Amino acid sequence: MGKEEKVFGMPAESGRWGFVVLGLIMCVCLGAVYAYSIFLGPVKAAFVGVTAFQANLPFMVFLTFFAVTMFFGGRIMEKLGPRNLSIIGGIIVGLGWMLSSFATNIWMLTLTYGVIAGSGVGLVYGCPVAMGARWFPDKKGLAVGLILAGFGGSALITGKLASVLIPSIGLPTTFMYFGIAFGIILVVLSMPFRFPAAGWVPAGWKPAAGAAVAVDFTPGEMVKTSTYWGLFLCFIIGSVAGLMAIGISKPVGNEIIKISGETAATLVGVFACFNALGRPLFGLLTDKINPRNAAMLNLALILLVSICMITAGEGSNYIYVFSFIGFWLCLGGWLAIAPTATATFFGMKNYARNYGVVFFAYGLGAIIGGIISGQAKDLFGTYTFAFYPTAVLSIVGLVLAFVFLKPPKKA
Repeated sequence: MGKEEKVFGMPAESGRWGFVVLGLIMCVCLGAVYAYSIFLGPVKAAFVGVTAFQANLPFMVFLTFFAVTMFFGGRIMEKLGPRNLSIIGGIIVGLGWMLSSFATNIWMLTLTYGVIAGSGVGLVYGCPVAMGARWFPDKKGLAVGLILAGFGGSALITGKLASVLIPSIGLPTTFMYFGIAFGIILVVLSMPFRFPAAGWVPAGWKPAAGAAVAVDFTPGEMVKTSTYWGLFLCFIIGSVAGLMAIGISKPVGNEIIKISGETAATLVGVFACFNALGRPLFGLLTDKINPRNAAMLNLALILLVSICMITAGEGSNYIYVFSFIGFWLCLGGWLAIAPTATATFFGMKNYARNYGVVFFAYGLGAIIGGIISGQAKDLFGTYTFAFYPTAVLSIVGLVLAFVFLKPPKKA
């Protein structure tokens, strides 16, 4: 069967890489939320009188609805397939961005950008991820990581575009242009999507000698295992540290390290590159050294950079750059470790639904990370205190990963 499968007119072993390219480009559109810090100033200016917390609401609500609709997207994909779901989600993404151009207050923007666009991204996101896992049983981590590199690196491209467009054509028109572009790109690139025939594997490929073949778990069976809870809690910890860092990268540089606003904005683009790199890097590591060891390496790096930032002060430029590269890299890493571990531990049959349940951790991480950074600033007057919780949580995560991240046994 492996020899008969064709993709883009080529043998599947070669043609399947086309899905990686399409998925990567689509993820650049989906990941534009990571450029929200570029929109933050113009949003405050457009809606006079909003607080800093209110101005950040569209971003937080976007990430929350992204995570919630991922769960439903996994169920819907089983009925509609990746192509149809991705097209529907792409239309919703474009609509959310376009409607944001008509927002007259922060609450309307939270609805259009946060709820509508965020929900659309949640529906689309799982499609290229599931494609990578299904078409690459031999390289799941690498394929998924490469696809998601587009999401992680999106801020470098979409942030730069936004920084050029907003001053020249205004915030509403920028939302409109982004919405039109994202809608067209996502719908068109979704057209070729399909899963391989049941039972297809690359010609000549067999699981590595001694590797455990995953038993297929339903979501109900999965959540009863200690492996799931270990993965879920570790993913929350990685998301808390990474999403918190994304939200405060620029103000930490300005307020603690005392670097210029322009330099801090440029560094955010650099950090985005490492967020993109973290996905294929930790995807490959998950394939090579297993999910538990990859997770422990990631959490150890979070611990190291948290301690570095606790000690950082004015003029600690190198510590700041190293630490935030680490935070962004590790968040990208978790968005490859988690889907790969889900497929490895719980099988491919119910993968889309299972990863939708696991992905709730990302939404919880966004909320908890935002609370930690906001409270640190409000209560202590400095973001330095935000890094004490991430240091403690990373130690907890190391213990959880060591104890629980192992192949589960089906009851």
